[in-house]
Amino acid sequence: MKYRLDRCGNPISQLGYGCMRFTRKGSGIDYEKAEKEVLLAIENGVNYFDTAYIYPGNEECLGWILEKNHCRDKVNIATKLPQYFLRSSSAIDKTFQEELSRLRTDHIDYYLMHMFTDCAEWERLQKLGIESWIARQKAAGRIRYIGFSYHGDTEQFLKILDAYDWDFCQIQYNYLDEHTQAGRAGLQAAARKGIPVIIMEPLRGGKLVNLPQEAKQVLASGGKGYTPAELGLRWLWNQPEVTCVLSGMNSEEMLRENIRIASQAEPGHLTSEDMEIVAQIRQIIRRREKVGCTGCRYCMPCPRGVDIPGNFHYYNLMYMEKKSSARFEFARNMGLRTEPGFATQCVGCGLCETHCPQHLPIRQKLKEADRALRPLPYRIGIQVARKITNR
Repeated sequence: MKYRLDRCGNPISQLGYGCMRFTRKGSGIDYEKAEKEVLLAIENGVNYFDTAYIYPGNEECLGWILEKNHCRDKVNIATKLPQYFLRSSSAIDKTFQEELSRLRTDHIDYYLMHMFTDCAEWERLQKLGIESWIARQKAAGRIRYIGFSYHGDTEQFLKILDAYDWDFCQIQYNYLDEHTQAGRAGLQAAARKGIPVIIMEPLRGGKLVNLPQEAKQVLASGGKGYTPAELGLRWLWNQPEVTCVLSGMNSEEMLRENIRIASQAEPGHLTSEDMEIVAQIRQIIRRREKVGCTGCRYCMPCPRGVDIPGNFHYYNLMYMEKKSSARFEFARNMGLRTEPGFATQCVGCGLCETHCPQHLPIRQKLKEADRALRPLPYRIGIQVARKITNR
């Protein structure tokens, strides 16, 4: 494993474990599977584990694993304050204490203000006394480093960056989002301030893994044998401003592959030919993508049961692979669920759009997705199949 340094010179593994995608089992997390995967990561040098208050069961699971296996001191825990829910200083303190309890620890190594989109959100927290609260927690050793995660435009990111003496930040960044959200400009601005940058959505919710066939052919022409995921990760680690890349790893195969890449990649290792391949693949994807959904699931749960990310995934898949195969997968994987999550269940309340980090017109796009995924023959076919399976 290769490491990069935080603001105080502490080593952070350049591969971080994104716990949001722990495998779920029934209504909760598969603790035994998650335990095996977390321990495998620790054994191979991963020391940064990212979770959040709003990820269902995540903090509890990670805390249980670390306590059971006596490895809390081997890792850095990063978790987040759900600032968008909180309206008082007492609520901030209560939420933080709950997180400590869930994680079975007396301190958080890297604590983030979760999901800023506008500097006004930080200004609201300032009025609640957040700066003095942070100072108290740091002085007591309950928080080591303070940062924020961000989903917004570059202008607002730069304002937030200048509004406080941050220890680190977290941004969505990949070769499709090079110049959107905080973007390269935000990444470099943080680096100039000496602020470490943690990367989320490095493969854009799987879009940079499930490439169109044309893009796969371009990648194969490079002759290095890179997988689509490997190219996406290497593109990030090629940049010295990137401190740590989070990956939502939920299989041993994925873990071992990402650890291998993270043990090799370093700043400046990609060639000009590699970068040209990235540029070509980016153009191919941009021509095909219908909805810029990353699958982050901040829009969920829908009060009417619509599987918003699922609908968008298969809608995009239609234009990245064969339409018929994407429709078939949609019909099989979503249409035959006990609770299918069809877009037609949407009543237009708009709650999802208030939580979407990508600011997508979700209601409009759901209608488009449903028309594309369920033309009349597929609607009839799904209805018949559901009757046969008594669903």
